[in-house]
Amino acid sequence: MDAVSYIILIGSTLLIVSILTSYLALRIGTPLLLIFLGIGLLAGEDGIGKISFNDPQSAFLIGSMALAVILFESGFDTKLSSYKAAAWPAMTLATLGVAITTGVIGLAAHHLMNLPWAEALLVGAAVSSTDAAAVFFLLRVGGITLRDRVRSTLEIESGTNDPVAIMLTIILVEAATHGWASPWAVAAELSRAVVFGTALGLLGGWLLVTFINKANFETGLNPVVTLTFALFIFASTNMLGGSGYLAVYAAGLYAGNVKLRGALELRRFHAGLTWLSQIVMFVMLGLLATPHDFGAIALPALAIAFLLILVARPLAVWVCLLPFRFSANETSFIAWVGLRGAVSLLLALVPVLGGLENGQMVFNTAFIVVVVSLLLQGWTIGAMARGLKLIVPPRRGPVERVELELPGDADQELVTYTVHAKSPAARGQRLPRWARPSLVIRAGAVVPLHKVKPLQPGDHVYLFSAPSSLPLIDKLFGGSRALDQDDREFYGDLVLSPDATVGQIAEMYGLPLSLGNARLTLRDLLRNEFGGSCELGDRVRMGGVELIVRDMDDHGITSVGLALEPTGVDKRRTALFLDLLKKLRDWQVRQSFQRWKRREKRRNERRADSAIGSD
Repeated sequence: MDAVSYIILIGSTLLIVSILTSYLALRIGTPLLLIFLGIGLLAGEDGIGKISFNDPQSAFLIGSMALAVILFESGFDTKLSSYKAAAWPAMTLATLGVAITTGVIGLAAHHLMNLPWAEALLVGAAVSSTDAAAVFFLLRVGGITLRDRVRSTLEIESGTNDPVAIMLTIILVEAATHGWASPWAVAAELSRAVVFGTALGLLGGWLLVTFINKANFETGLNPVVTLTFALFIFASTNMLGGSGYLAVYAAGLYAGNVKLRGALELRRFHAGLTWLSQIVMFVMLGLLATPHDFGAIALPALAIAFLLILVARPLAVWVCLLPFRFSANETSFIAWVGLRGAVSLLLALVPVLGGLENGQMVFNTAFIVVVVSLLLQGWTIGAMARGLKLIVPPRRGPVERVELELPGDADQELVTYTVHAKSPAARGQRLPRWARPSLVIRAGAVVPLHKVKPLQPGDHVYLFSAPSSLPLIDKLFGGSRALDQDDREFYGDLVLSPDATVGQIAEMYGLPLSLGNARLTLRDLLRNEFGGSCELGDRVRMGGVELIVRDMDDHGITSVGLALEPTGVDKRRTALFLDLLKKLRDWQVRQSFQRWKRREKRRNERRADSAIGSD
């Protein structure tokens, strides 16, 4: 009994210390995962705690369960709109990017550490996966607002590259222990894992949603149901030959994008559970590490860490994003935001569990790489985003939206706004009946509704609204971007109607004009330029000015910005990456332009032929 109490006391103490020190990390912007890892190291056998923990089997079991919980929450919190914006580039990074990173690092490990090819590639596979939780925590703490496409690419990549890296690691361990399989066998194994994982995950997500919606449990029981379903889907898919990690992510993705009872409470529960899982994983892996063994591999491991950050990750990102319309600065930022975390350490345990001769060396190398990544990249994400001019002005919409579960087909949300200083509401404009707040908080105190007039900047207003009314309410409480000098660099100097034609704008400002585009509206021009998937901040050069997507709603572009003196938001500001890739990208752009010119020429010829035929 005393031994059990002692273990519980030690475990809870480590968790409390981790939570308390996270407050300091929030204040100074330190990567939280680095704090948790450091606590584990300090408490371990080489630290001041002198706790001896040498049980990789238990560590892998606990870590796998924690990772399943994290991946379910990652999918549950990802909107399908993110996939619409960035599915193909993110999936390319999660597959081809992982393969390129594994190959480059494997080649380096083979020569720097004299490892056999299978074990050298295991080092690459272990560190090929990025850590989403660390990236987005740092973005939030630093007040960094990125364009949706960049953020969605990073989010989807980090959620989907974990299963790919895990499958690759398992295959390489099999190769190291039983010899290399044929390429066809490897391809068949990967295909089966992906197909089974996706199909069983979506099926499990559907069963989970149907069960919760039909069973009508007491609200407090729903989180227990989702947790047990997530673990069941993870384990059963693994037993059937699929990827349990991919399955649990797919199940969360399905459940998070359909109507689900108690969705708000479930999101809060799984967000807290994910934090607990992150803390447990990193503290436990810190306890498992033995820093006194790091000296023998410190130099090659540091070389591999810097090679990963400065060569392998940038090379993989630039190659994978060549077919997609990312600016050089966006590509550079995605390349830099490749933090390694718990998944890398968990994968590095697989060679140890497989009994490989150099398994411990693989784990120690991965540990050093993770620490360097968190130290170097984790502290510089904000500075990198600002230096590359990727910060988007904060949106003026609701601070928070809460979906309400009302009887019947009632479709209402509780929304919260912070009144903007230059908004119509703050200037005393009379609010329509459907936009009047139900609650106003001013300086931390509730103000009676009959005393709030006029609303003041900084007031927090709460009101019930139909989702269709939110764009109008945004303008009342959030104000217009045209009023903000600070937004001009990103959104332009003037506001144009998206229904104006290219010919009208060209004539008004003396701009060069392609006759094929003259009749197009600005909305259609931007839509054609970006394949119908525009987002705020997308920009098209037109002579000496730029047309910018300024405002959007559910139906498309509602206003277009005109930058009279382009500010170079997309101008390349970094020389971190290979010139060869820049040349390849420029060649691709030239080829695309030439194809466009040929299409325009053929289209004009057909129009001319049609005109002659009609005469």
